[in-house]
Amino acid sequence: MASSSLERPEKAAGKSEFRNQKLKPDNQDESELLTVPDGWKEPAFSKEDNPRGLLEESSFATLFPKYREAYLKECWPLVQKALIEHHVNATLDLIEGSMTVCTTKKTFDPYIIIRARDLIRLLARSVSFEQAVRILQDDVACDIIKIGSLVRNKERFVKRRQRLIGPKGSTLKALELLTNCYIMVQGNTVSAIGPFSGLKEVRKVVLDTMKNIHPIYNIKSLMIKRELAKDSELRSQSWERFLPQFKHKNVNKRKEPKKKTVKKEYTPFPPPQPESQIDKELASGEYFLKANQKKRQKMEAIKAKQAEAISKRQEERNKAFIPPKEKPVVKPKKASTETKIDVASIKEKVKKAKNKKLGALTAEEIALKMKAGEKKRKKK
Repeated sequence: MASSSLERPEKAAGKSEFRNQKLKPDNQDESELLTVPDGWKEPAFSKEDNPRGLLEESSFATLFPKYREAYLKECWPLVQKALIEHHVNATLDLIEGSMTVCTTKKTFDPYIIIRARDLIRLLARSVSFEQAVRILQDDVACDIIKIGSLVRNKERFVKRRQRLIGPKGSTLKALELLTNCYIMVQGNTVSAIGPFSGLKEVRKVVLDTMKNIHPIYNIKSLMIKRELAKDSELRSQSWERFLPQFKHKNVNKRKEPKKKTVKKEYTPFPPPQPESQIDKELASGEYFLKANQKKRQKMEAIKAKQAEAISKRQEERNKAFIPPKEKPVVKPKKASTETKIDVASIKEKVKKAKNKKLGALTAEEIALKMKAGEKKRKKK
């Protein structure tokens, strides 16, 4: 008993020391701990890390379309060769149209079966073997984005998918260069192979394109991010001030109703109770009348309405016989016979007309004019 009691305080002392070691603050900054140093790579998983291998065998199978059968027949020996290096078996069933991968007793990497599953999935989605085999590397991942159910209208879906590819594949090529990923658009899926950061951007661009946001906007922002990443000072800062803010031009404004209902002011008291037919009859005194008198009153009211209707109808008929108002006749003004004649001005006009000579000049007049012109020249 004494020996056990002595051991307990030793254990307790050991635990307290371990806690103190954990609680000691590190001298390193948080920013240094969060950032990954340039050029750092995770060490490769070797057989020494898992010498005993796996406890059980696991397998994955996937179907492939008929048009991929010929290509898979050709490249299947290469697929088997690449997977045997990692101790994974691969089988191709052309009758069922399926591919299967399974681990063996020699398999030591537990995650290699997931990578082998992604390899056969990419081969089924029309990705070439040269690109699909990259998935077996540690720093490469893949993402298969389903876009078939994002747009209901088939014509609109085809247009947006073509917008993602671009003229002669230019948009897709630009996206590949900016994200360092291989992208394959096939049918209702988009397959992407590359680093994790690039796959995240590819998924965002693809989903935005199917939501009717042009990929050029995302490509512009990716180009700006690429330049900002080169600056070591801006790595730990927010980049929102540098990124462009694009606004939607075609915004569907909510249509306002023609008749706007104005809400009345709230009052805690309920509205007054409307009067019933009996209350109205009591107020007017009709309630106490006999049946014959009520009937007589109703007949009188009907006759009065009929008389009004007849008088209105007669007035409308008589309107056709009423002559229209004629406009007053305007009498033309008589022209004034007495006109003042200026005799003196007429005489002056006649004198001027007499002095004027009509026709060409005579020979004597021409000679006189010539002499007058010569005299003026001599004087000058």
